[in-house]
Amino acid sequence: MPHSATLSHLSNSLAHDAVKEHLLGRGLEQFPHAVLMSGPAGVGKGEFAGQLVALLLCEAVTATLDACGECSACRWLAAGNHPDFRRVAPGGEGEERESQGASAATNQADSPAVAEASGGSDKAKKRSVPLIKIDQIRELQDFVFMGSHRHGRRVILITQAEAMNAPAANALLKILEEPPPNVHFVLVSSKASGLLPTIRSRCRLVTFGRPTSERAIAWLAEAGLGKEGAAYLDLAGGAPMRVAQWKAESQLAPLGTLIDSLVTPPADPLVLAARWDQLLKSGGSESTFRMEHLVEGVQRWLFDLTQEALAGRVRYHRGWPRPRLGTPPSPVALIAGWNELLRFRRAARHPLNQLLFLEDLATHTLRALKSPGAPAS
Repeated sequence: MPHSATLSHLSNSLAHDAVKEHLLGRGLEQFPHAVLMSGPAGVGKGEFAGQLVALLLCEAVTATLDACGECSACRWLAAGNHPDFRRVAPGGEGEERESQGASAATNQADSPAVAEASGGSDKAKKRSVPLIKIDQIRELQDFVFMGSHRHGRRVILITQAEAMNAPAANALLKILEEPPPNVHFVLVSSKASGLLPTIRSRCRLVTFGRPTSERAIAWLAEAGLGKEGAAYLDLAGGAPMRVAQWKAESQLAPLGTLIDSLVTPPADPLVLAARWDQLLKSGGSESTFRMEHLVEGVQRWLFDLTQEALAGRVRYHRGWPRPRLGTPPSPVALIAGWNELLRFRRAARHPLNQLLFLEDLATHTLRALKSPGAPAS
């Protein structure tokens, strides 16, 4: 779990001093046995958790309560082989989990492409969402209840903690009920409400909020993203590290191309689907811009058009060109279209026929965009 000095420095600049004071104000000896880092994606909580793990294991902590980066423990951690550290993350195939806000998507899709992808293959459904399984938690028991190799702290980092299935969560709860001394759990979650309440109650909750726009833009500039990054900040929900991740994964250009296809969409859904198909294929097999990113982008667009029609403002696309549709679309049709896309989003990871899926997606999208709203008074 190495973290570069640059990334560490940048995540520190996202105003986490208050979080550090909250956790470490009484010193490391009073550090809780379990903490839960909760907040939206892309605000630096994962990087902060990594720095915290390094601090807990460091054998030469600095006066400012930072890991020294030079001792044997820090070097082992950076190399990924510290004997008193374990990391648990989603990685196995498992049962499909309901995501937050997806209750409207529980019905089968009307369209054959979505129905085929989302309900036609139980195997595809099972591998759609990685889980943390009970075997991963059971493997921690020997580690937790045996002595430390370095006669110091033992630390377990659980990322995407909400991905634990029920057996894994119950197994973790048993460990948290009677933790041995000098064993610390650091849980990270962007959907903490998905955790068992009993697990949350046994953790010190540390909440991460989005930085101010000014601080986020300054962070992006420091990260070398400048104006390009600032243009995507609202698109990322105000989370600058998500923009940095998009940049690292070469997703900024595809996201911009997707928006361009929606500003002046063609009348024929087959034409729009062909454009999207080409967009998904343009990066080849190494492309990180996938179907789920495309569906999410279209959903953001419909959300903003709905909010613009009802409240006169947008959330995600400030600074981007506004749609040129002739007649303003109906808010009712936009909301219906957004709800339809919930079903597409569930099926987006494993469409059995990409072009058929895109044609169906384009049909529903254009139906929402082309339905005229009430005439202006």
